[in-house]
Amino acid sequence: MNRRQALAGLTALTAAPQLVSAQPEGTPAKQESFKYALNMSTIRGHKLGFMKEIEVASKAGFQHVEIWINTLQEYLKNGGTLADARKHLKDSGVAIEDAIGFAPWIVDDNGTRTKAIEQLKQEMDMLAEVGCKRIAAPPMGATNEPGLDLQKAAERYRTILELGDKTTVVPHLELWGFSKNISRLGELMYVAIESRHPSARVLMDVYHLYRGGSGLQQAAWVGKPYIEVFHVNDYPASPAQNEIKDSDRVYPGDGIGPLKELFTILKNPEKPVILSLEVFNPAYYAQDALVVAKTGLAKMKAATAGV
Repeated sequence: MNRRQALAGLTALTAAPQLVSAQPEGTPAKQESFKYALNMSTIRGHKLGFMKEIEVASKAGFQHVEIWINTLQEYLKNGGTLADARKHLKDSGVAIEDAIGFAPWIVDDNGTRTKAIEQLKQEMDMLAEVGCKRIAAPPMGATNEPGLDLQKAAERYRTILELGDKTTVVPHLELWGFSKNISRLGELMYVAIESRHPSARVLMDVYHLYRGGSGLQQAAWVGKPYIEVFHVNDYPASPAQNEIKDSDRVYPGDGIGPLKELFTILKNPEKPVILSLEVFNPAYYAQDALVVAKTGLAKMKAATAGV
């Protein structure tokens, strides 16, 4: 070995520890594709009340929930406080990701719509107090009669989005497959896009996409930033698509929906999508609520495995 080779070897040896120490310690944890939430419709028939529903969700392993506004209101009416509700959520390790409400904000009648805006404001203020940043905005009141002007619907959606700017609770435009007006994905996206508001978001559902005739695969046409929460369930082969009802919904994987394809579509590398279990099955209401919640979470995770 000549002098030059020896020096080169010494240089390599002294540099090696520096190279090793420059490497980051460990690797970043892999971001989960989905967060799993319990929509309280799933145990609504048990009539547990707000605090008990949160307790059941927590014991079942859920860290995220969707509540129903009227259940929280009933809790407050019976002497509960928002401060106690907030503490209970923190102690339970559960976050409210969304709330289900039914203010008729979209209707043509000016008087009804004005009252609905005030109702929404009160609900949004209440939700903000318990840390919830979203509220569902379905086409309540514009479901049975066709002919709603979708451009006006878009303007009305913008109005409640601007209300959301003030309250920090964003209304998510919800698809209802049985509605005579916003039952198809094209109608939903028209209203959302034409609202021309940066906070516009859409709330879709396995059952409603199927019931309205759009199909689950059309979710691929929705820009990923529009989707933060997605209602998860499944549908059986019978009744027929145009006859199926809310009560016919089943756990993910127990029906015939192409769920693996759907979840592959929904997967967003930028952030996890909140999958919220929403069923109204009377057979589940007849079972123990904790069993239902645990079963639902296991079915959701099985349905998304490998996506």
